[in-house]
Formats: sequence, C-alpha cells, structure tokens
Amino acid sequence: MEYGILSIAIPLLTIILAIITKDVVISLMGGIFVGELVLHHYNFFDAFLALFDGIVALFAKGWITKTIIFMLLVGAIIKIITNSGAVDRFVAYLSTKANKIDSPKGAMLLAYIIGVVIFIESSITSLVAGTVARPLCDKHGVSRAKLAYICDSTSAPICSLIPLNAWGALLLGLITTAIDSHVISGDAISLLAHSIIYNFYSIFTLIIVLIVIYFKFELPPMSYAKPIPYKPIADLDTIEKSPWSMVLPIALMVISVPIGLYLSGDGDIFKGSGSTSVYYAVIVTLIFLYIYYVPKKLITHKEYFASLYEGMADMIPVSIILILALFIGNVIGDLGTAKYIATLLNGNIQTEFIPMLIFITASVMAFATGTSWGTFSIMMPIALALAGSMHLDIPIVIAAVISGGIFGDHSSPISDTTIISSMASGCEHIEHVRTQLPYALIGGVLASLAFWLVA
Repeated sequence: MEYGILSIAIPLLTIILAIITKDVVISLMGGIFVGELVLHHYNFFDAFLALFDGIVALFAKGWITKTIIFMLLVGAIIKIITNSGAVDRFVAYLSTKANKIDSPKGAMLLAYIIGVVIFIESSITSLVAGTVARPLCDKHGVSRAKLAYICDSTSAPICSLIPLNAWGALLLGLITTAIDSHVISGDAISLLAHSIIYNFYSIFTLIIVLIVIYFKFELPPMSYAKPIPYKPIADLDTIEKSPWSMVLPIALMVISVPIGLYLSGDGDIFKGSGSTSVYYAVIVTLIFLYIYYVPKKLITHKEYFASLYEGMADMIPVSIILILALFIGNVIGDLGTAKYIATLLNGNIQTEFIPMLIFITASVMAFATGTSWGTFSIMMPIALALAGSMHLDIPIVIAAVISGGIFGDHSSPISDTTIISSMASGCEHIEHVRTQLPYALIGGVLASLAFWLVA
C-alpha cells in the first residue's frame, strides 16, 4: 500500500515534536503510535498493541539486543573508571606531563585526534573521545555540547573516509551487487577508493570542526551552551599521576573491536559483525577492569559491582531512546518513506544537477529515518542505476550517497550516532542536536555546492 505524503509527514512530525518539546521519548512514542495508526487503518486498539508488542519484537534481532547491552555495559565501564579515580589520575598526569593538552584548545584537540585515529567503528569513536576528553573539557570550561559536537563530527565522517571497517564492508557489498547485476562496470574497491576524494560532507565537517577548535567559531545556540564545572574526587596535587588505569582499559576496548571483526568474519575483517564485535569488546573490558583494579585496590569488589549497576542504570534512558529510534525506523520503512522520497527524483533532470539531487535526497532520507546505513542500502542501488543509465561519474555518485547519508544522520535527533555522542559526552540529547545543527547545515550547503560544481 502506498502512503504518499503521510510517509514523510509522520517522521517529520516526530522530529519537530522532539525539538519543540525537548522530550525525545514521548516524541518518538507519539510518532511510532501515529505511524502504527496509519499502518493499521486507523484502528486505535491495534495501533496501541502494535506499539508495545513492537518494542518486545525488536529484541528478537540479535544485533539489536547486543547493541542495547553494549550501551548499558559502556555506561558501567565509564562509571567504574570514574569511581576508581582513574579519570582524576589521568587529568593529573596530563596537567603535569602535557602542558599543551592541559588547556581548552588542547582538550578539544584531544577529542578530535582520538576521533580521527579510531576509525574502526563510529560508536566506539564517539565513546572513547567523549570519555577521555570529558574531564579535561570540564576542567577548562569547554561545554559538553561542544564536546558532543566534536565527537559526533569525527565519528561517522572519519569512518567513511577511512573505510577499513564495517562501513567499508557495507558499501563494498552494495557496489559489488550493482556490478554483479551489470548495472555498472568496474572494480568495487577501486570505485569506493576513488569516491573518497568526493566525500565532501565528511571532508568539510572535519575542516569545520578544526575551525571551531582553533578560532572559537561559535554560532548560536552553541555560543549559549554552559560548561559543567569539573569536580575531581580528590585534590589533583595529592593523588597519583598516572595515565595507565585510564588508558589501558580503553585501549583494550578499541583493540578488541577489529579482533572481534576478524573472528566473527572467519578471518575476513570486512565480513565481521560490528554489533558482535563491540558487544564482546565491552565484556572483555569489564573483565579486565576487575582483574586490574581490584587487586591493585583502585576499587573494592563491592564498589566495582555497585559502580557497574549504577553505570548501567545511567544508560537506561539513553537505551530507551535508542530502542524507540530503531522502532520508528522500522515504522518508517513500513510506510515506504524512503521509496517515496526516491520517486521524487524521477522525471527530466539535467545531468549536472543529479549528484547534488542525490546528495539532497539521501540527506532528507537519512534525516527522516535517522540511519545512514539504511539510507546507503536504499539509495545506493537507485543512484548507481541512475549513474549507469545516464553515464555519470560513478565515484561522484557513490560519494553523493555517502555524504548525504552522513549529513542527514548527523543532523537527525533520532540517529543512533547522535544519541551515542550525547551519551559519551554527558550532554543532554536535544541540546546536542540543536547546537550541532548550524554547523551541520554549513557543511551540507558547502557539500551541495561542491557536488554541483564537480558534476
């Protein structure tokens, strides 16, 4: 059944409600219910049952369950590291050993560099950058909103520019499918590699973040965001100055991801499961924390488990948001939002405008659905078919889909990467969305112009 304009109206209603009310949970549940109401022919009782049965049904998918547990356990890791005093020892170490880092600009650059260096998985990138840089940002008056922006802006963009990860596996699979179907010709790896230089949104975003850091380029409402004072557990002058209790567990978590990808992919990192890899990465890290912290008396057995439960409890609100974001993605898929948006491209379009229109369409689709991967999966076959039939530059078209997916996902309040960046930075979710949006729009406009110029 075709739902036409309703398929767009429902996700837009959810997004507008989230921004206006600042209550993401209620807005998402409202959007889901209205969507289910349409899908069930306006039967209130059936829509009500579908809302709550649908939440339970999500957990039938292993990757969703693993992702939720992953988020809860990450909260536990952050809380254990914090309560053990590892954060304070790390900040004390930086204060005495790295004067250039121990400053507002240095704290932000630390988050930026971590985001660029860790390109294995976007969620891990945001989590590590936020966890490590948060105490320094608090100490030097850098708002959590700005830290969340830096984390979010260096996660998905860098993963798409250095696709030696699950992002690359998905994109290679989509391109290979088009080649095997004789929609386009060429080598998938070469085409993806050549598209990197045209991934304008990701490139512009990384540049804009550097400008924000170096020149204090603050636009409203970012300029109104207030920092949270750093409150150390102990006087930094009296505690041990060591980075290891902070660095070692985080390094282990990061290293465990590619190992997990390798093992779950039977020796092929590109075929590995991202959800499985991050799931076992946090489990391994929690085991390491106990073995490392308790014998060294950095934390007691009782404090370890109290921190574990407390950290998991802290993540329950964010996990609920993620569950509802995934649910509304399914509802939007059932409504045919993506397909309806794609049909708007059909008709007589001048060749030089096609890459820009593909970018814009992918952006709208990702913004409405909150998923870049879902956008890639739907838009890439359509865009490549268009490129093959109209003899367009295939790497540019591939880049337009990737850039559009990341821009829309980056701007969307129901995006999982946006949610995780908020969580990792300790920033209120809607504040992160509102403060990040002006910078994302600047990158989006520049990318649109770039795709028009290179076509």
